[in-house]
Amino acid sequence: MCRWLAYLGSPVEIADILVRPNHSLIDQSLHAGELFLPNDPLAAQFAHHAFPTNGDGFGMAWAGRAGTLGQYRQLGTAWDSQNLKHLAQQLESGCFLAHVRAAPGGTIAEQNCHPFVDHGWMFQHNGSIPNFREIKRELTFDVDPQLYPGILGNSDTELCFYLALTYGLEHDPVTALSRMVARVERARNEQQIQAPFRATVCASDGKHLVVLRWVSPQGSNELAPSLYHAAGSTILHGIEGEKLSLPTDAQLVVSEPLSLHWSRHTWVEIPPGTISVFEQGRPPHIEPVNLGL
Repeated sequence: MCRWLAYLGSPVEIADILVRPNHSLIDQSLHAGELFLPNDPLAAQFAHHAFPTNGDGFGMAWAGRAGTLGQYRQLGTAWDSQNLKHLAQQLESGCFLAHVRAAPGGTIAEQNCHPFVDHGWMFQHNGSIPNFREIKRELTFDVDPQLYPGILGNSDTELCFYLALTYGLEHDPVTALSRMVARVERARNEQQIQAPFRATVCASDGKHLVVLRWVSPQGSNELAPSLYHAAGSTILHGIEGEKLSLPTDAQLVVSEPLSLHWSRHTWVEIPPGTISVFEQGRPPHIEPVNLGL
């Protein structure tokens, strides 16, 4: 489980969103507030199984020059990475994704750090495919053979990305992400896996944010991972007490709000079981995930 953010709007210095807010993603890498791992033994020692630390790597990806996508991923912890802070202060972009990783029981490797970038798309994820080792081979065989060489790591997130690319992410991202979810759910059902597939996903081509929030419907008591969005000239509270104002066309999606004290009038929860498309100058389009595609 992890924490992430995604921004779309007029170009801003990445540090204004990634570094300077008083509950920035860097702060969340050490002190997450809404990261719950109800079935993970490593989280059992924390109240309500709230796992606060995301120290298994970090990364960011951004829309750069001439429509190209930049990417920076690193092992280690975001909270003490001077390289991450310096780079964020040097980059301006109108679209970027950032991620801090918690991988209890997973492989800690740079190739497994998010965001992933390929075929003009950025992709990041919070959640997990349950019993992934049992269905990994089956799901991998669904990946287009021409895309398969791009898989460099062994994480469930990267496989979800390449399934979405196989299903047409470049042309119809809503359908592609819906088909990805449906494929994972079919594998769960065929293998009679009881634990739910829980996920928040963001895919972006640098012009749109396509955001998924999901939890398998069989477990009525299971919660989808947290996800919020804010739009317009949102005021973020800085580490030094300063106020950071976002552009009027800003669209910001986060695992949890970037301010320690926040209002639901500013940060709106994205409903579970939905896919949202964010574009500049338009309100988000939100629709239910269609498993029948």
